[in-house]
Amino acid sequence: MEIASKDLEKFKRLGVQGIAELATIAPHSYEDHRLQSQMQIDAVQVIDATVEHISRSPKRILITLFVHNFNHKIEAVLFNPKPYQLHHFIVGEQSYFYGKVSCNSGHCQMHHPVKITKVGNIIPKYKTVLRADVMRRLIERYITQTNLLEENLPKAVVALLLSIHYPNEDQQTKLSKHQLQALKFTELFEYMKTLTKKRRYFPSTFQTEGRWRPWAEKLPFKLTQEQVSAIESVEADLKKEVAAKRMIVGDVGAGKTMVILAAVLIAQPYRAILMAPTTILANQLLEEAQKYLPHLKTVLLTNSTKKSISLKDYDFIIGTHALLYRELPDAALIMIDEQHRFGTAQRHQLEKVISAQKGPDIKTTPPDTTSKHSRPHFLQFSATPIPRTQAMIDSAHIDVSLITKTPFEKDITSKVIHKDDFSALREHIENELEQEHQVLIIHPLVEQSEALNYQSIEEARGYWQQRYSDVYVTHGKDKNKEQVLVEFKEKGKILLATTVVEVGISLPRLTTIIIVGAERLGLSTLHQLRGRVSRNGLKGYCYLYTNNEKSERLESFIKTDNGFDIAALDLRFRKSGDLLVGKTQSGDKFRWIDMAEDEKIVEKVKAYLTP
Repeated sequence: MEIASKDLEKFKRLGVQGIAELATIAPHSYEDHRLQSQMQIDAVQVIDATVEHISRSPKRILITLFVHNFNHKIEAVLFNPKPYQLHHFIVGEQSYFYGKVSCNSGHCQMHHPVKITKVGNIIPKYKTVLRADVMRRLIERYITQTNLLEENLPKAVVALLLSIHYPNEDQQTKLSKHQLQALKFTELFEYMKTLTKKRRYFPSTFQTEGRWRPWAEKLPFKLTQEQVSAIESVEADLKKEVAAKRMIVGDVGAGKTMVILAAVLIAQPYRAILMAPTTILANQLLEEAQKYLPHLKTVLLTNSTKKSISLKDYDFIIGTHALLYRELPDAALIMIDEQHRFGTAQRHQLEKVISAQKGPDIKTTPPDTTSKHSRPHFLQFSATPIPRTQAMIDSAHIDVSLITKTPFEKDITSKVIHKDDFSALREHIENELEQEHQVLIIHPLVEQSEALNYQSIEEARGYWQQRYSDVYVTHGKDKNKEQVLVEFKEKGKILLATTVVEVGISLPRLTTIIIVGAERLGLSTLHQLRGRVSRNGLKGYCYLYTNNEKSERLESFIKTDNGFDIAALDLRFRKSGDLLVGKTQSGDKFRWIDMAEDEKIVEKVKAYLTP
């Protein structure tokens, strides 16, 4: 059913796009307008009453009512009544009233009774930007069995949605478990359906022929099963006539670099291009490529690279955002590492720089591969784990691979510490430095702030530099931060920094990280920071320094080292809201779906949407 033009503005004000989405706006409460034969003390109810007497005073009106359904007299009370209320109470007139009845020593009163015209139903009450009667008419006009079935929702879900908006006598004041699941299903169904429509398909510029298994068999270590599964998915993608669009999400140290190098091999005999967010990361990837793919010609492209270099001579081009400002040769595969560090516009720009297409050939179904508007295959890599529910939802728009396990078990002891633990912490630091290990101390601020009761980097540096040698300092505003990190990697003992080191540089000798004011950071950020230590199998330590006496979040964090579990924990600690009115907050996508809890609902919707 099409939405009438007169109602389009109402839908817009409610923030919904269509009928199914309208159905997810559940009532805030229900009013029981059925007549009961017995009075319910301290409960709202309907009475069938005749007005017997009215007594007025300046600030209130007392009305004596004979209640026929209870065969009992009660007193109605109106404080500071409005003029229109006075017309509802006429001596000798019989009417229906709705309100709360309270009794004391046999004397019963109903405060501020509301006159109603119909009885016998349970009435849904909505809290929206629309007036109550306007909202009710909108629901009655559009939320029907025929309309909801036309939205392609399952029959069982439709029946439950109708029971929410047209309740029967069994409806409680809160939604049932099944009704709540129907709202979640509908909300997610609409969202994923929209994502699917947004997906665009292009013919691939090249279909690749490269082989990776012989290379993997000669590696000095064995790839994990999840690495293999991700590589197999990439292989299937790159051999298709449709340009791939896949995101590979791996935990800290999960071995995404090996997936990147395998993808370069699969792209053969054509070229692969990779963009990294920093020169340090790009250099690390270059070193890995030269070590494990020595037979391929690899080049690093940064702002300082000479423009005279012919990029056509190379099989694998690794670069920073400098790639966006060079004329790049044709490539079968584009990859972006740490994709969240680039804006959407930058990611798209790289596609366009390399793409053979001159104008959009947008389709929502796999294209006619004879189209001239082709694109290279596109892979994005992220070291920020996401809940499995998020991955399944995202898969409606882009293919997703998860690498949840690391190639080797990290041995990291995590502990919440306070001011009293500082002397023991110093003893630990000195013990690690004696073994030529490195220590990283993360501070929340660069300079002192009265708003924050923690030392800044500038306040702390004097203390550490006076007592220890080879103490390095950097932060986000430091123009030389990449050079500082490189020097620290080779010669440093202690590094004071902000979260600038959250992702990126590999520090093989780093065994200890201390995070000051840890309760101020999200659990996923803490996990990224903890992932800086124990990269090469050394025993690692992560200390979370806080002025708070207790923190359930931090205590939960130190009990697990799995990034995907931590991402779900992060959501769980941020969730809120009541089951009847939903939980939408500023910036949230969903009113009903709980990303930390509703994986099974997501699976059901995905299965239902998959042909």
